[in-house]
Amino acid sequence: MGRVTKKQWWAGAAVVTAVVVVAGLVWFKPWALWVDETVNEALPPVATPTGTRTGSANPSSSPGAAPPAGPATVARGSFISHEHMTTGTVRIVRLADGTHTLRLEGLDTSNGPDLRVWLSDAPVKEGKAGWGVFDDGKYVNLAKLKGNKGDQNYPLPADLDLSAYTSVSIWCDRFDVSFGAAEIVRA
Repeated sequence: MGRVTKKQWWAGAAVVTAVVVVAGLVWFKPWALWVDETVNEALPPVATPTGTRTGSANPSSSPGAAPPAGPATVARGSFISHEHMTTGTVRIVRLADGTHTLRLEGLDTSNGPDLRVWLSDAPVKEGKAGWGVFDDGKYVNLAKLKGNKGDQNYPLPADLDLSAYTSVSIWCDRFDVSFGAAEIVRA
C-alpha cells in the first residue's frame, strides 16, 4: 500500500464533508422554518342530504330517532409557546353523528421536520420545563400536522377515553420537543 498524498487526503475530506452536509440538511430540513403551510378546513359536515341517514354512533337508538344535535364543543384550550412561538386555540368537538374531532383554530407556529398533533396526559408547563414532558406519560399521536398555520381537524379514535388526556401538543417527533401546547379544559 502506498502512502496517501495531500491531494488524496483533501479529496477524501471533501467527500466526507459533502456527505455530512447533505445528511444534515436532510435530517434538519432548515428550509422548513421559512416555508409556511396554511390549512383552512371547515368542521366536518354535520347535515345529511334529505332522505338519507348516517350510521348511528349509538346502537341503542331507534331507527327513526333524529341524530344528536351538533356540533358541540366538549373541551377547549389556548396554545402557549415552547420551542417555537405558537398561538391559536384547540377545541374538541362532538359532531352530530356522535364522533369527536380535535380542531385547531387560528394556529400559527413555525414549520419544522416531522411535526405531529398529540393528545397527552402531561401538564402544560411554561418555558423550557414544558418542552419535553409530553412523551413522559400517556399520549396519542393523532396525525402529522397538516400545516403550521390555519384551521384544521383531526378525527379522534372512537374508543379514546377523553378524560385521560389533559393537553394537546404540537410535537416535533424528530427532536422530541414541543413547539407549543394547550391545556384542554372540559366545557
